[in-house]
Amino acid sequence: MTSPTGTPPPASPRAAPPASAADAKQAVAWLHTARFLTTAPRLEHLPEPGVPEIAFVGRSNAGKSTCINTLTQQKRLAFASKTPGRTQAINLFSLGKQGVTDAVLADLPGYGYAAVPKADKFRWQEVMANYLMTRESLRGVVMLVDPRHGLTELDDILLEVIRPRVEQGLKFLVLLTKADKLNREEQTKALSIARLQTGGGEVRLFSALKKKGVEEASLLLWQWTHPEAPP
Repeated sequence: MTSPTGTPPPASPRAAPPASAADAKQAVAWLHTARFLTTAPRLEHLPEPGVPEIAFVGRSNAGKSTCINTLTQQKRLAFASKTPGRTQAINLFSLGKQGVTDAVLADLPGYGYAAVPKADKFRWQEVMANYLMTRESLRGVVMLVDPRHGLTELDDILLEVIRPRVEQGLKFLVLLTKADKLNREEQTKALSIARLQTGGGEVRLFSALKKKGVEEASLLLWQWTHPEAPP
């Protein structure tokens, strides 16, 4: 069909092809390149904003360190403190093949553990909020939630902190960890509840033990940090 001027109409843009198994394998291999970069107890200790960053957040004991280690296929990249809630620094890990950093994972301390003194809690909550609200290179946030407990009041507070940036395009994903501890009906229910609580955001089941959700999460992180690359 031609236009009134006799010239063919512009072609309709093609939808991006769906991600393939090869794409997922590429993303998994990319995360395997993770290596320790630095630790920052305060924002001024962070490196200058540069490559895209993805922050991992969650309550203490939600399985955050285990999730990072599973995604990167490294047993002790992220450390879980023997006293949950005591880790008071942002740990950064660089990603990229052949030693060239093309993205960074930021492991933020777990929150909500009762043993942490109130003064420390307040100081760290302020640091976390400032990082999540102002870090220029932040491209996405992954929240770890134990589905047996669901999103808590502290999780809701964190959601409110990042909501303005999410509305501006910040990527956001909730991973329901320890999914292997739920049966299929419980998993379906947990997904539905979490989607309602996050306003229909991205929610996935994740199990370090069963490796459930690893490829899906890896692919999302790759796409967040490489938007110009094919899916």
